[in-house]
Amino acid sequence: MEIRMECIELIREAVNAGARRAAACEILGLNLRTLERWERNPDQGDRRAGPHSLPANALTSEERKKIVELATSSQFRDLSPWQIVAKMADSGEYLASESSFYRVLKAENLLAHRSKSKPPTHAQPKDLVASKPNQIWSWDITYLKSQIRGEYYYLYMIMDIFSRMIVGWSVEEAESADHSGELIQRVCKDQGISRDQLTLHSDNGGPMKGATMLATLQSLGVAPSFSRPSVSDDNPFSESLFKTLKYRPSYPDGSFASKEEAIEWVLRFVTWYNCEHMHSGIKFVTPKTRHSGNDIALLQKRKEVYDEAKQNNPIRWSGPVRDWSRIETVSLNSRKEKRTKIEKLTIQAA
Repeated sequence: MEIRMECIELIREAVNAGARRAAACEILGLNLRTLERWERNPDQGDRRAGPHSLPANALTSEERKKIVELATSSQFRDLSPWQIVAKMADSGEYLASESSFYRVLKAENLLAHRSKSKPPTHAQPKDLVASKPNQIWSWDITYLKSQIRGEYYYLYMIMDIFSRMIVGWSVEEAESADHSGELIQRVCKDQGISRDQLTLHSDNGGPMKGATMLATLQSLGVAPSFSRPSVSDDNPFSESLFKTLKYRPSYPDGSFASKEEAIEWVLRFVTWYNCEHMHSGIKFVTPKTRHSGNDIALLQKRKEVYDEAKQNNPIRWSGPVRDWSRIETVSLNSRKEKRTKIEKLTIQAA
């Protein structure tokens, strides 16, 4: 009723402004005869009587009941209506069309999940927590453009998630589990990794799950960990590292002329990242400083500087000084942290 009166007022305003009634009705998608009827009896309700009988081809209550029984039976409860109808046709029986199955199941609230059929499950990756270097490494492979169209160099890069230090890398002309195995073997030797000390996390790519790579991890006593398929958030440290790499001002706008040129550039990047880059995720110390444990004294010195500054001029601080305490643990795929992020985003959106 309110919408009807609003339409009448809008058309009156348009007519007073010089518009024709028929044109105004056309813009609103309204018939002129309907407008005239509304103006004569503005309080009259909907006069449509509707159908007084069921359609001749409507399903009977017995047929609807049989559809529900059939769809929730042990034989068909895991199948869609399309599959049910096809299987029934194979057995020489027709009960109703696919659309009729969908309508009946929707009315009975059985469209999404029926009977005791197993609902889909989404396995969460295992929570991994590092409290010191060389406990959990994350690695991945990214493309580096070559001057030949359609061909690339492949950068293999391994990072320690506790210190964010790049512990190993290589540039190859192909992706393969053999290259992956050789790299991890060399880096474990350089870092002095013992058996059952390290977990290596990656995505589900072929070089990560190839037979050679898995055999190498088993021989080294390194536990493999993998992301869920097509879920990049499960390997955030490597994804973030590659973004930092490709957004460096010195990263080539075009392509690398040769594999040797790519190796030289990556070497400079790794030196900068490990030794000069003050990482925001580890209280603005360099990855090498944290990996060696020298960040403890450095952060303590920062705290003393801030405490002294506040003591000398307390009016500039309305609260406590900046928190320079060391981050003692780093989590990979922590469900608690993901829930906290989601809650924060929800609050911001509200």
